[in-house]
Amino acid sequence: MVSQDFSREKRLLTPRHFKAVFDSPTGKVPGKNLLILARENGLDHPRLGLVIGKKSVKLAVQRNRLKRLMRDSFRLNQQLLAGLDIVIVARKGLGEIENPELHQHFGKLWKRLARSRPTPAVTANSAGVDSQDA
Repeated sequence: MVSQDFSREKRLLTPRHFKAVFDSPTGKVPGKNLLILARENGLDHPRLGLVIGKKSVKLAVQRNRLKRLMRDSFRLNQQLLAGLDIVIVARKGLGEIENPELHQHFGKLWKRLARSRPTPAVTANSAGVDSQDA
């Protein structure tokens, strides 16, 4: 069974990690009052970074609530996101959305992000077909 923890290894901790995602994201998923950026990390687990500024969500109580909800949703859906560094950027108005609606919204966003991942191209030889047969 896949671990559903949110340990230190599953967090983006340094400015260098955040910069790598911001500079060259391989996936972008806009959502209601937020933006999710993602980049392949070469690891077998995903990592999450949150950007929730005072300008976009004024009250600390709301910022902390959003962080808790985002981390929990990420933790529950991390099997879909293996191998990605993900940064969530909050925008104005996100703090006014109720918890159940946010949970549902994040579930949809994770699925969209997982579908938008580039998949390796399957060649004829890797699919077990001889080039003479093709």
